[in-house]
Amino acid sequence: MVDDGSEDETRSVAETYGDRIRFTSQERSGAGAARNTAVGLANGDYLAFLDADDRFLPEKLEHQLAALHADPDLDMVFGHVREFVSPELSAEERAAIRPPAEPSPWTAPNLMLIRRDSFDRVGPFSADAGVADLVDWYARSVEARLKSLILPEIVLERRLHSANSGLREQSPHSDYLRVIRAAMERRRSPQR
Repeated sequence: MVDDGSEDETRSVAETYGDRIRFTSQERSGAGAARNTAVGLANGDYLAFLDADDRFLPEKLEHQLAALHADPDLDMVFGHVREFVSPELSAEERAAIRPPAEPSPWTAPNLMLIRRDSFDRVGPFSADAGVADLVDWYARSVEARLKSLILPEIVLERRLHSANSGLREQSPHSDYLRVIRAAMERRRSPQR
């Protein structure tokens, strides 16, 4: 578990699990940097990512691992996400955020189970892409020709609250434009 400079009780909650989890903290560096730190600490054959405000459904990893075992050429498996408004929000706070979207497929790290060697073919998440780090990594996975599958099952519940990075950022468009421009430049450049 990587604590990316949180200001809540993350450390004390993690400590209640004793040695059942590995915990490290770092200065706030963003989701991409935190995921990269986690990858560096991981020692398994598969990688799965979960942000502190989201939750896996109990069968997520079972469904995804079965798909990876059924197709040895498959690199990564995604699923569908269901959003919910954080229950502790006041009526005023609820009104300030958008309503949950209908369950839908999503190719974000929180929905992914990936083989470690496949992840290494793509490389780390961008630590400077802002909220577009997911788009950047996925674009590079497509360029690396990773084979993926999106399961029809809902595998993740995404909590909507006032501190969601995608909802909090006032103008994420520049992050997305920068990532798209970089992907286009990689495609134009001669093969490495």
